[in-house]
Amino acid sequence: MEKERWREMEKVGFQLVNRGEEEEMEVCGFVPSPWRICLLVLGCVLSGGLLALLLLWVPQWSVRWACVPAPLPQASVLLLRTTDEFGRYFRVRIKTLQIPHMDPPGMGVASEGAGGVARDGAGGVAREQAITEDCGKGPQEHALYWEVRCFHLQSVTYMWNSEARSYQPLDTLDHGIPIANFYSLHSRGLSASRQENRRLFYGINQIEVKVPSVPNLLVKEVLNPFYIFQVFSVILWSLDDYYYYASAIFLMSLLSVCTSLYTVRKHYILLHDMVSAHNVIRCSVYRGDQEVEEILSTDLVPGDVIIIPSNGMMMPCDAALIGGTCIVNESMLTGESVPVTKTQLPLPPSGGDDDRLQEPAYDPEEHRRHTLFCGTQVIQTRYYSGESVKAVVVRTGFSTVKGQLVRSILYPKPSNFQLYRDAVRFLLGLVCVAAVGVAYSIYTSASQGESVGRIVLEALDIITITVPPALPAAMTAGIVYAQHRLRRTGIFCTSPHRINTCGQVNLVCFDKTGTLTEDGLDLWGIQRVEDSRFTPPEQEMAEDVQAPSHFLVAMASCHSLTRIEGRLAGDPLDIKMFEATGWDLEEPSPDETSNHDLIMPTVVRPAKPPPGRSPPCQEIDQDIRELMGRYEVGVLAQFPFSSTLQRMSVVTRVLGERRLQAYLKGAPETVVSLCQPDTVPPDFWEVLDSYTRQGLRVIALAHRQLEPKFTWHRLHITNREAIECEMKFLGLLMLQNKLKPQTVPVLAELHQAHIRTIMVTGDSMLTAVSVARECGLIPPHTQVIITEAQPSHEGQPATVSWSYSQDSPYPMLPPGETQVSLGTQQNPPRTSYHFAMSGRTFAIILEHFSELLPKLLLCGTVYARMAPDQKTQLVEELQKVDYYVAMCGDGANDCGALKRAHAGISLSELEASVASPFTSRTPDISCVPHLIREGRAALVTSFCVFKFMALYSIIQYLCVLLLYSILSNMGDSQYLFIDIAIIMSLAFTMSLSPAWKQLVAQHPPSTLLAPPLLLSVVGQILLALSFQTATFLLADIYAQNETQPSDWLVGNTTGMTTNGSRPVSDKDEKDSDNIENLQNTSLFFVSGCQYLTVALVFNRGPPFRQPLYTNYLFMLCIVFCYGFLIVNLLHPVPALQDFFQLVFIPMEWRVTLLGLIIANLILAFTLESFITDFKDLWNRSFARQKLDEPHPDSLCPQMEVDGIPSPSRACCCHSSEPPRARYQRLAQQLLLDPDWPPPPSTKAKPPTRVDSGAVQGLVPQTTPL
Repeated sequence: MEKERWREMEKVGFQLVNRGEEEEMEVCGFVPSPWRICLLVLGCVLSGGLLALLLLWVPQWSVRWACVPAPLPQASVLLLRTTDEFGRYFRVRIKTLQIPHMDPPGMGVASEGAGGVARDGAGGVAREQAITEDCGKGPQEHALYWEVRCFHLQSVTYMWNSEARSYQPLDTLDHGIPIANFYSLHSRGLSASRQENRRLFYGINQIEVKVPSVPNLLVKEVLNPFYIFQVFSVILWSLDDYYYYASAIFLMSLLSVCTSLYTVRKHYILLHDMVSAHNVIRCSVYRGDQEVEEILSTDLVPGDVIIIPSNGMMMPCDAALIGGTCIVNESMLTGESVPVTKTQLPLPPSGGDDDRLQEPAYDPEEHRRHTLFCGTQVIQTRYYSGESVKAVVVRTGFSTVKGQLVRSILYPKPSNFQLYRDAVRFLLGLVCVAAVGVAYSIYTSASQGESVGRIVLEALDIITITVPPALPAAMTAGIVYAQHRLRRTGIFCTSPHRINTCGQVNLVCFDKTGTLTEDGLDLWGIQRVEDSRFTPPEQEMAEDVQAPSHFLVAMASCHSLTRIEGRLAGDPLDIKMFEATGWDLEEPSPDETSNHDLIMPTVVRPAKPPPGRSPPCQEIDQDIRELMGRYEVGVLAQFPFSSTLQRMSVVTRVLGERRLQAYLKGAPETVVSLCQPDTVPPDFWEVLDSYTRQGLRVIALAHRQLEPKFTWHRLHITNREAIECEMKFLGLLMLQNKLKPQTVPVLAELHQAHIRTIMVTGDSMLTAVSVARECGLIPPHTQVIITEAQPSHEGQPATVSWSYSQDSPYPMLPPGETQVSLGTQQNPPRTSYHFAMSGRTFAIILEHFSELLPKLLLCGTVYARMAPDQKTQLVEELQKVDYYVAMCGDGANDCGALKRAHAGISLSELEASVASPFTSRTPDISCVPHLIREGRAALVTSFCVFKFMALYSIIQYLCVLLLYSILSNMGDSQYLFIDIAIIMSLAFTMSLSPAWKQLVAQHPPSTLLAPPLLLSVVGQILLALSFQTATFLLADIYAQNETQPSDWLVGNTTGMTTNGSRPVSDKDEKDSDNIENLQNTSLFFVSGCQYLTVALVFNRGPPFRQPLYTNYLFMLCIVFCYGFLIVNLLHPVPALQDFFQLVFIPMEWRVTLLGLIIANLILAFTLESFITDFKDLWNRSFARQKLDEPHPDSLCPQMEVDGIPSPSRACCCHSSEPPRARYQRLAQQLLLDPDWPPPPSTKAKPPTRVDSGAVQGLVPQTTPL
């Protein structure tokens, strides 16, 4: 029905917003209908406001009932629906702006009388230039004003694009702008009129987190359906004369509201303080060639050119650097603990129109080494004489990287955890049970002549009994307690609802550097190349080698180090490499820089004067060298390290020389590809392989003497590709990255708990595999199958091939020889195997081999050379095969994956970690088992609380229905004692049980509808029904067998009002509801003990929680309530009997009730133990059978985790009921696949597609590669 409505709207006006992005939404247009609005207002009045509440909770109904569909250009109200699995609705109103004929960058001028923005692709450049020229005129020259339609949603502005005829996010300078435009069109800044006009679109440059007022929060909280139901219940109980009980529930609800208000407001205040610390500063901007104006940062708009002062500043926006160099501390944003050097955008080469069409476009992520991000601290700047360090503002407000981070906190994605979906279904089941009770109550009361008002009150009372109003608060208490326990262990949580999700984690992704291994690196050694051959490995180079060879100069100069307060700062790898040279680094002071027309270079020199030997093949002015008396190397230009390119380079000049030298450093396979082949040793791959297999981090160095045409001036208009080519290979630098002490035992604990672990790193493949073996991710004596994919090229389809590592039974093929045929080589013996692949291979497989990817995910353990976005994609693909994924990283390049995972754990406490649901103060992976244990305990506690609250409702529901049959009910004080003294105390203390001290292999159930849980609930309900019915019937028989009425027997079994056993008094008026009778008293004691019984049997301890006796408060409540009820039953106190409206009963009946209570307790424990132990016995029996049966010859990581099921069991035992999780079904399929794993030299082509678009299977071939 919902889809049909949207199809009808699509005929009128339907569009997609943010197509293909995470926030993709469907949008439909509407216009208000006056007569529909009048009918809705009338309905709200007649319903007493209930209809208005319904429309508030379901916004799509309010739009569809009050408006009629309309085309988007004419619509004044929009209804948006997210296209994800949640399908959330948003209702927005269209705003109209009257603006002069000026548009922001990237915006197309409207052709139909309405302005619009467009991410308009190729046409954006011409339009932008036209706008720039047009906007140079004064505002007085524009007589026309343009109408722009827009709306705001979740701090993002969407504007109508008349050309694309759709709403699109307001564009900034971060999309599709050629780099040349930053120098030709945007370097002069904006005039005051243009800035004011753009501010109409972009608003103030401020990441504003508004702290809602207390009245506003109060209204929103009170209008929650839960509290509305509470208000309804309190009013109903008051009308039924349950004043004590209604007052108690009202006070508890008020306390809950106040607590919720305090928590929410505190969260907003903390976020507001974090964001607004540097939200408003003063900065200088250009207003032309020379004019400079000082303004507030809130007035900045995209296109402004700001001046970065020499003493630095906190960046209030995202800006592209177009002049000078900055040293920036990005720790508050990216988690990187070292300063980063930012250089100006590379000037594109000058050329004709063809060159201009091929100019690279600016992208903040691709050019992050040239972009200053909002929230980062500029520490130092370096500049020209008479010039300023300047940057073009590209994004402001919530469009910045920091703004997007804050948006992710303000508007989190809803949780899609199975428990919450099942809870809703279970509550709907309780509503159906309540409907049966309502029908029975109406029938019983009407047949016995009750008044209509009384019948209605009793029927509605059944609803409030069956649906427990305290359920949300009780389940939230368990999460709060778990969050408190995590905080005590140094784990902080920003998304408490994800704690339960952690209990289902069955796969953990680990970053390598800084997570599994130490942050710091130790220099292991070097191996230089002379005459295209490797020399013997060397250590302690600073002592043995003093001559300034190219290898030594490369180590001393090819880095991005700087001095801050006299200390070296930068990447730890660069610091170790530079310190190994024994050289000094000197940076020019601001005074020295200002005295030169050119920017003064960073200089590196030996700490001790070197021997008088000159580097070979150099043009040296010996007189100048002798005049200076020292050897110095100046770094003239730097091309920063790029994780995409996997390299960095510098251009240097030796003091006294005329020719410039270029040095390159990076991943060995990347550096070799840029070197002259004759300079690379023939045994390069074997040597590299030997080092990476030892887990060493290997860096390659290369050198090139630049031609005379390369001058200092030309360097700034030369792209790095022109420098980084035709290099001469210099050698290898090996660094050792040691494992953290906690890594091996924690991984072993996770493996014993049947939790898969994989490594996702940016390091090289063989290094990652070696570290994976060292830490236990890959067990000894297992095969490592390296997957290599090649993209489609010149009409040839993409291919995937497999090779076996050298420590497997079959040797690994060198990277340069992966296409060599293995001839008549036999298939390898089938043993345990693990796949490894690079980020490049992962991207190709994701694009061309979508059906192969799930199999590789099932078997993959090492993912190397993964870019940050590829880490996020990997997490998403793992989730698609039904894994519950945890991601543990240091927060530097893992923010996207940490945010996307079910449980993201950041080991960094910096601001970037806010995007992660969990942050650990302990900088190692020991936090992972802690979090999973607490998650399991919280999940099991949630199940216990839900089962207990459900049984509480059903027990009370059965009790009330039995009393209704004799026109009786429970008293006000009885309700008060049961709900407050028993239910509330138990519900809020049973969650205090801490997590079990060990992480066991057994996983908790993921759904309330799991057979053991359902069987437990149904069994306890039937048991409670049996004992309550038996108590009621025995009480009825006992009362009828009484030959002489006595003072204890008040009421009768025929349902008539008692007035014959005692004279009419005030007490009879008080007992007008026929409360004081034998049946009521008997059921009060039996049902009261039933609540305690189910609380005990549902709260099991190990293997997920500590034993029950360790929860002292819960046991104290149990003992107190049991003692109170038993003592009152055996030795009644007149005052308490009168308060609870109970009758005095003979000792014989008291003993009978005590026997029923004890029997109920024993049978409840027996039933629960039988259900649980039977499940455990079945699992143990099944595991024993698996051990007795022959195992398959080939096991992937997931099969090892699942307990190694055999093919026969997979086919026979589970054929009728296959596993729910997709990855488990895949594991069973792989057991029966004779071609899996693929043998060496197997090559697979992409799946063929037929005309209908159906995807056929992969085409594996064992061909001579």
